[in-house]
Amino acid sequence: MSQTFDIAVVGATGTVGETLVQILEERDFPIANLHLLASSESAGHSVPFRGKNVRVREVDEFDFSKVQLVFFAAGPAVTLSFAPRATAAGCSLIDLSGALPAEQAPQVVPEANAQVLAGLKKPFQVSSPSASATTLAVVLAPLRELLDLQRVTLTASLAVSTQGREAVTELARQTAELLNVRPLEPRFFDRQMAFNLLAQVGTPDAQGHTLLEKRLVHELRAVLGQPALKISVTCVQAPVFFGDSFSVTLASARPVDLAAVNAALEAAEGIELVEAGDYPTPVGDAVGQDVVYVGRVRSGVDDPAELNLWLTSDNVRKGAALNAVQVAELLIKDLV
Repeated sequence: MSQTFDIAVVGATGTVGETLVQILEERDFPIANLHLLASSESAGHSVPFRGKNVRVREVDEFDFSKVQLVFFAAGPAVTLSFAPRATAAGCSLIDLSGALPAEQAPQVVPEANAQVLAGLKKPFQVSSPSASATTLAVVLAPLRELLDLQRVTLTASLAVSTQGREAVTELARQTAELLNVRPLEPRFFDRQMAFNLLAQVGTPDAQGHTLLEKRLVHELRAVLGQPALKISVTCVQAPVFFGDSFSVTLASARPVDLAAVNAALEAAEGIELVEAGDYPTPVGDAVGQDVVYVGRVRSGVDDPAELNLWLTSDNVRKGAALNAVQVAELLIKDLV
């Protein structure tokens, strides 16, 4: 492609931001000038890109009219603060924080609902869903019509990197303390995370649901185009650095044809179907990869209209950064 673009990444020193820059290079995204932005605390750091170290600058001082597209890979507060400035400057944006309402920035997973992009007007505003919603959408999209989905029930075992670099550091510190028989002092988490499972990720509301669980339900319905789909979700914090895993039960309107399900998954983009008798793991298979791994495909023990699946994917790479870049690849032909 001869056309190149000036791009900015906000949150460039975070786990998702750094991976996003890496993927832009790997996929040879047509970039003329790359601007890396972060808070004042992170400004001055450097991130490698195409054989050079690109200096990170303060987002507060950036003129968004210098770029045609910006990725917001920081928290919701950052997006809410700077997205209006970017849009006013004529800059299109892809937000990974979930801060923008769907009517302003629709949730897009290219494997599931790329057609949504056709109706947008410049400057484009698009949301890349949470890593969990992206992973599930990639797998459920090729099955939604085949099964006539009635309900989704899932337990999400999430890596600590879901909560950022500080959580990764905390798991490493706790692990070292326990292995060296030193007293454990929880800091980021409110209790022992290493060699343990925590029954919630975040603070629950009055009904007992966390923000991440509610976001997952909302985003998955939006991406699948099924606003009335019944979804039950429990997010569990697992002692894993990177890689989310999901135990998923789907209720179909009719008996499940396992051969047809396997054929649909085998043919779908972004999925690696593991052969029967084997199963994927986040560490052994998913981390560093660009697909969602699917295994343990089976019908219910006593319900022929039930389908059970095991999924795992790299939450930072496939679930977040890669999805955002794939959205950008679909948008760039209309940026000029």
